Amino acid sequence: MAVVESSRVVAPRSGVIAADRGFRPEVQGLRALAVLMVVTYHVWFGRVSGGVDVFLLISAFLLALSFLRKVESGKPLDLARHWLHQFKRLLPAVVVVILATLGATYLLVPQSRWQDIIEQAWASLFYAQNWILASNAVDYYADDHSLASPLQHFWSLSVQGQVFILWPLLFLASALLARRFQLKFRGVVLLVFGALFMGSLSFSVWETSTNQAYAYFDTRARLWEFAVGTLLALALPFIRLPRFLKVVAGWVGLAAMLSGGFLLDVQGQFPGYVALWPLLAAALVIIAGQTASPFGVDRFLSSKPLVRVGDLSYALYLWHWPVLVLALIWQDRASPGLVGGLIVIAVSLVLAYLTMRFVERPMRALAWADRRRRRAVIVLAVCVALVAAPLTGWQRGLQIEAEQIASQVDRNNPGASIFEVGYVDQADTDAPLIPAVSSASRDYANILTPCIDRFSTDAPSLQGLGCSVIVDQEDPVRTIVAVGNSHVQQWLAAMKPLAEQNNWALVALIKGGCQYVGYVEQVSEDCNERNAQATDYILDIDPDLVFTTGTYSIPEPPYELLAGGFTQGAMALMAQGVPMVAIRDNPRFDRNMMECVEEHGESAEECNVPEDEIRDMSEVSPIEQLAAATPGLATMDLNEYICSGGTCPSVIGNVRVYLDDNHLTATYAQTLSPYFYEQLIAATEW
Repeated sequence: MAVVESSRVVAPRSGVIAADRGFRPEVQGLRALAVLMVVTYHVWFGRVSGGVDVFLLISAFLLALSFLRKVESGKPLDLARHWLHQFKRLLPAVVVVILATLGATYLLVPQSRWQDIIEQAWASLFYAQNWILASNAVDYYADDHSLASPLQHFWSLSVQGQVFILWPLLFLASALLARRFQLKFRGVVLLVFGALFMGSLSFSVWETSTNQAYAYFDTRARLWEFAVGTLLALALPFIRLPRFLKVVAGWVGLAAMLSGGFLLDVQGQFPGYVALWPLLAAALVIIAGQTASPFGVDRFLSSKPLVRVGDLSYALYLWHWPVLVLALIWQDRASPGLVGGLIVIAVSLVLAYLTMRFVERPMRALAWADRRRRRAVIVLAVCVALVAAPLTGWQRGLQIEAEQIASQVDRNNPGASIFEVGYVDQADTDAPLIPAVSSASRDYANILTPCIDRFSTDAPSLQGLGCSVIVDQEDPVRTIVAVGNSHVQQWLAAMKPLAEQNNWALVALIKGGCQYVGYVEQVSEDCNERNAQATDYILDIDPDLVFTTGTYSIPEPPYELLAGGFTQGAMALMAQGVPMVAIRDNPRFDRNMMECVEEHGESAEECNVPEDEIRDMSEVSPIEQLAAATPGLATMDLNEYICSGGTCPSVIGNVRVYLDDNHLTATYAQTLSPYFYEQLIAATEW
């Protein structure tokens, strides 16, 4: 985590007496415990500890002290110089870690994941990583860290970087307001950051309850945590506790901080009000301060080993995650185990020490760059260029490769066209597969155009990309609504060209992991709410057809399920005269079919799964059972073009069928368009 200032509290002017003066080693020890919590929870427990939240508080606490001191001593804030100095200290270590991670990615990480890591490298360099992860709804709590990005942890540094720009502006505004209206500076600061605390906390509670995966990375939902640190800096000089209460407060705070990750439902509730737990716990430790008691927590936190780890905290945070993820990828493991985890931590500590010794300290002592602003700008420009140059070259190389493949795609990559009667294979024997391995994991149907104008909606769960226009027509012959989970989204790649060719309007109501069904108690409340709002939306626009998935595949027996509540949901629409078509779900596997090809080759047995291993081969398919149980429901089943000859291959017609273990690539789905159209017309009798 970013270190803003040294752990010092300086007495302000105007007669306010600081609770402590000089260096506060217990704050440095607190920082050490926070980073150790983050590291150990990531390595062994697969949980979020709350240590990041402690870092946010400490960062804001020290930043506030610095600006309070500057304003009250009459020094000019000079924000440009402050920002240049701040990022001159922070960015070099970031550059070292990103470059090392990119090198290891090239050697160890499957090419199918390169594009995501390159994108995140750019975002990390410019402190925007949290927004990338938020938009992708990344599961930060996933048990298998080997599937995560080695740069994913930069989200919190990105949030801090954004706050390091915002906070000085707020202090400057407070100083100007205090001067303009002849108010006490600290009183204005209290009002400004108190209002920010209340507003951000309220927003965080709301967003966490409605979209927790997004809220976790949302800067707006985190600002209140920084505000707590700032308000603590304001209040600290006025808090005077007897020694006994200081001792109790320190130990209670430390115990609460260390236990929060196990006692709290971090996965489902952060960063809403529940994040007050680690913040208030850390605040108690800071309030306890130096107790001068042999039993005080400060005696433990001020120990040399912890203080030294505190010095390493920024670099250790930077290194631990890529070391962990890359080690798991190298070993092809989901978790490191006890010994492996100790090795990961040891390697991270060594790298952190080397980074502090040869990068952080020299850059902090680089007085040459601090004397003139343009010199600091040069240092930052060099840092950016060191990452930007290889990233740009790498991206360009991947782009050229993809363009070369695309130039021969009609002849070399027929996909499902091989099933056409009379098809003659004219592909080159060594023709590369499409989509290119570097972009295959991102080959998914686009739902980035929100519903507006006649397709707009006020339904909360359909806001943003919950409702997307795939094809709009000025005067459409028909309007189709595709509603459901990501397995509905994958079929949009087949439907889009058909809609464009036949003058159909196509709208998508997509929510990952949320199949379209009627109300079911076993389904999450947000999914039930979304389905209810989707039903109202569909009835309101009265489309010519609703398209969805009718079954749900799983990689173990019974292999395919009929979703509870589906008939109820379908009948609610059809009773109002809305036609509905349900498609049978495609198979799911216990392996990543795209990475299987990359590792073993497309002809490998592992990548061509016998159909009877993932399908119930009884005479009556689940989709036929569903149609029989739902009068009036039309159905489709395209699995004969996904599994053929008793095998479900990972590659058909030189096209990758899957982008993971269950989703079709948009490229292959598009080659299914002719068969999709044939069955759709038969089902609807259009």
